[in-house]
Amino acid sequence: MIQLILGGARSGKSSYAEHLAKISSKHVTYIATATAGDKGMQQRIAHHRQSRPSTWTTVEEPFDLAKLITDASANKSATPGTARIKQDSLLLIDCMTLWLSNWLCNENLERWRDQRDAFLSALELSQQEQPEKDIIIVSNEVGSGIVPMGELSRTFADEAGWLNQALAKVASRAVLVVAGCPLTLKSAPGQD
Repeated sequence: MIQLILGGARSGKSSYAEHLAKISSKHVTYIATATAGDKGMQQRIAHHRQSRPSTWTTVEEPFDLAKLITDASANKSATPGTARIKQDSLLLIDCMTLWLSNWLCNENLERWRDQRDAFLSALELSQQEQPEKDIIIVSNEVGSGIVPMGELSRTFADEAGWLNQALAKVASRAVLVVAGCPLTLKSAPGQD
C-alpha cells in the first residue's frame, strides 16, 4: 500500500510518517532525498537522523527515485554505494519537495518531468507486482499560500502541486498533517 503524508513546514508530517513506519512489523528502509547544501539543512538532516531508530536502513538518493523503487521491487542492489534494500522492507521516502528542489536547482525541468513520470510509473508497477509492498511518501503541501512572485518559486509551487496530485492518485491513502494532527483525505475501503 502506498501512503502519501502531506503537510507544511514543521507540521509533524515526518514524525507521523515515522510513527507509521515504527508500528509496522516490517524492516524500514528510509530513503532520504535531502542534500546538505548549507548549515541549516545540515542541522535538519542531523535532527532527522537522530530521530530514526538505529535498526532502520538509510539510503540517500537525491535524484533517481524511480531506479530505487524498481531495484527494491526486483530485489536488486540499489544505486552503487548504498545499502541493499530488503525485499520485504517498508520504504519511507522523505521528502518529495526536496527531491523536486534538487532537480530544479539542477536547472533541467524536462529531465525532472521525465524522472517524475518514471517514479510514478515505478510506484504503480510496484503496487501491481507486489500489492503487499508498503511505501510511505512524505511531501510538503505548498498550495495553501499565495502565488509566488519569482519564476523559480512559481515553478516550484506548480510542480509540487502537480506532483502531489499525481502521488495522491497512485496512493491508497493520503493524509494531511496540520499542527501534528493527521487528517485523512483519502483511504481505501477497510482503512481508518
